[in-house]
Amino acid sequence: MSTLLAHLVRREGFGELAVHLVQQLLELFRLGRMGREALNCQPNDVSHFGASGMNGTESRSKLLDWIFTDIHWEYDLPEGTTVDSAPLTLALSYNVSAPTMLALSSNPRYIDSCGLSGDLPLTLSKLKNLRALRASDNDFTGKIPDYIGNLSNLEVLKLQGNKIEGPIPASLSKLVKLNSSLTLRNCNISDKLTSVDFSNFKNLTDLNLVWNNFMIDSSNSSILPSGLECLQQDTPCFLGQPEYSSFAVDCGGSRSVKSDDKFIYESDGANLQGASYYVTRPVRWGVSNTGKFYMGEPNRSYIIYTSNQFNKTLDSELFQTARTSPSSLRYYGIGLKNGKYIVALKFAEIFPDGQIWQSMGRRIFDIYIQGERKEQDFDIKKYANEKSNTPVERQYFTDVTNNFMEIHLFWAGKGTCCIPTLGFYGPSISALSVSFSGDPGLNINNTTNGENTSSGRRGLVVGVVVSAVIVGLLAVTGTFVWTQKRKRLEVEMEELLSIVGTPNVFSYGEIKSATDNFSTQNILGRGGYGLVYKGKLLDGRMVAVKQLSATSHQGKREFMTEIATISAVQHRNLVKLHGCCIESDAPLLVYEYMENGSLDRAILGKASLKLDWRTRFEICVGIARGLAYLHEESSTRIVHRDIKTSNVLLDANLNPKISDFGLARHYNDSMTHVSTGVAGTLGYLAPEYAMMGHLTEKADVFAFGIVAMEIIAGRPNFDDSVEDDKKYLLGWAWCLHENKQPLEILDPKLTEFNQEEVMRVINVILLCTMGLPHQRPPMSKVVSILTEDIETVEVEANARPSYIPQSQIRSENDGFIAGYFSGSSIQQSSGTQGSMPSSSSSKPKFHRDTSPLALSPCSSCEID
Repeated sequence: MSTLLAHLVRREGFGELAVHLVQQLLELFRLGRMGREALNCQPNDVSHFGASGMNGTESRSKLLDWIFTDIHWEYDLPEGTTVDSAPLTLALSYNVSAPTMLALSSNPRYIDSCGLSGDLPLTLSKLKNLRALRASDNDFTGKIPDYIGNLSNLEVLKLQGNKIEGPIPASLSKLVKLNSSLTLRNCNISDKLTSVDFSNFKNLTDLNLVWNNFMIDSSNSSILPSGLECLQQDTPCFLGQPEYSSFAVDCGGSRSVKSDDKFIYESDGANLQGASYYVTRPVRWGVSNTGKFYMGEPNRSYIIYTSNQFNKTLDSELFQTARTSPSSLRYYGIGLKNGKYIVALKFAEIFPDGQIWQSMGRRIFDIYIQGERKEQDFDIKKYANEKSNTPVERQYFTDVTNNFMEIHLFWAGKGTCCIPTLGFYGPSISALSVSFSGDPGLNINNTTNGENTSSGRRGLVVGVVVSAVIVGLLAVTGTFVWTQKRKRLEVEMEELLSIVGTPNVFSYGEIKSATDNFSTQNILGRGGYGLVYKGKLLDGRMVAVKQLSATSHQGKREFMTEIATISAVQHRNLVKLHGCCIESDAPLLVYEYMENGSLDRAILGKASLKLDWRTRFEICVGIARGLAYLHEESSTRIVHRDIKTSNVLLDANLNPKISDFGLARHYNDSMTHVSTGVAGTLGYLAPEYAMMGHLTEKADVFAFGIVAMEIIAGRPNFDDSVEDDKKYLLGWAWCLHENKQPLEILDPKLTEFNQEEVMRVINVILLCTMGLPHQRPPMSKVVSILTEDIETVEVEANARPSYIPQSQIRSENDGFIAGYFSGSSIQQSSGTQGSMPSSSSSKPKFHRDTSPLALSPCSSCEID
């Protein structure tokens, strides 16, 4: 094809230069079909090619072969000549470091991100008619040449992201047609800006000089955009004189929003486009944009709006606007106190869901905080489980050392550009918050007036010196203790923030205020882990604050386990975790408040609720659904290990929610079982787990059977106050089943009930408490039986498990201890795995449940 076209061009008399041009263009088109893997410059609407990632001989040869130094077409049109008939000339050249352009041109020249180096070439000065010059994000060095002022037709000049030195030449003031964009950001230029008269650029749309080392002179301070002095590399505002320790921004929002996480998110409706920035007044934070949408630009202010409501958040308004950028979006914290900070970024994608083609859109970008890349190829929809209109929050830990913070969202040319509409690409963010989390250490200056005016005051001087030494030692000791505590806090915070789906982190002061200084009047309950308090947050939400005991050997491990587990799962029958606090010696967990307390108090407590049969049946179904989700439906398969009535909470509508995930264990389907130290509550432990430490999800199934039995019977699983044959509830249930009197187990307070539902529940109880794990149904089948999706499985009368003796357990006075079936809690030894020893000297230690419903300790029973 190349030969044919060359022959045609020669035949028409265009000459060898035109032939060469055609051949080169064909090669260019051929490379275009191969994709842009080799041509790694950012694509644009006019000539824009580069060789990022290439260097040396390869780079130079590619520059020549592909003609992306620039092809300059100059039409010399005599009067009366049309473009179609105009002769075409070409000037092409290059050197070892940068493109050399020899022809006059009125076309824009784009050589962004091409990996070019060296000085800006002198031959640029010949482009007298050039209207736009973009050479950003290369490695150009040296000064901006004086001849730049001779390019009198320039409307756009963008040199950002190079290593250019100062000062800016005075000739720049001659560019009176520079009315579109002047971008010199991030070039490390040092200059007082006194040589340039910026009043000549009063019609300039975009002026971005941030992140250099400019000193703003009074002659230009009224002309340059406000806040420029605060966005310089070495001299940001408030350097050494911090004024703030937090800020929050509703990105793109037109008004401030008080959110569910206690922050007041400030409005951010500034019209940013091209290369521009905005700094708040008073100075607190700033934002800058770089880049311009060239493909069907949908919104001149670069803000996305939607009226959609967002699920899984109480702050839907925060996600109804988002600031976006075609290239680079930065937020700055100005005047921040030095120390450790938590940065929380909120995102939501608005691409349509479903099978329509618009749902194929991908917005992919990188996230940098303080210059450190925290996320590469971040995809909002990926973290939202491929759903639009779904909030995503990412939290990061970072340091502030010079009273300044930079959050940078950068598009690296990945994702889609035109789906669902033109111009939808680049970074996007809905909201952000920055909060102080720790001091960098104490800075103690001790000064002593040691002036000695007479020998008679030597004793005083000695005393002062000794006192100063003592104070100094105390200060050093205090600093050491504080530093160690701070380091511990930092390590724990890093560990906490590494958890996927980390919840909100509350300050200790917030929790202290919410619980009225942990008033005893706000205690909801207590257990081996510590206390639970009722609290009210500043936004009016009622919460339950679980305080893990500082003396517990397992506090931190269980604390982290609970956060990791409950953050990874969400279900209407699982309690919701609002957040946590690790500032105090006793870690705190903040849960949704459950108005009707725990299930054990509802059915067993003195002020018990009047639970009719329908309510009890729905509670059984709800618990079963929650366990089925944990075992079979969540992305992370979980065994709870401590299912009991006190770990089931009831909301205002008596909807049951499983709580207390401190002992939970993860597992996968390839495991037959996990051998582990025993943990949980005696009386709810499956035989194989209690005696051998073999853990599967069927341990939870067994515990569910015990809980369901307590619900319908209205009593604990062991009661020493009743007749001997009824003390052990499960044994009594089997006796009644064998004697065909199953309904006798029902709570006498239930005067009305559905007999068919009662029999389904009793059959489920018997199935769930079978002796061997494989004999127990999975929880999904339990749900199906209870809801009549499948037929009830009848249990044979002679199917009594062998761990239940034929005669009922006698009382303690008769030499048997029934505590295995009581409510005592057993805690797993830290770091211990494997089967439990069988010798009496190494039996697991357990403690009595400290609630008034606690029962006696116990010995073992016969098991399979």
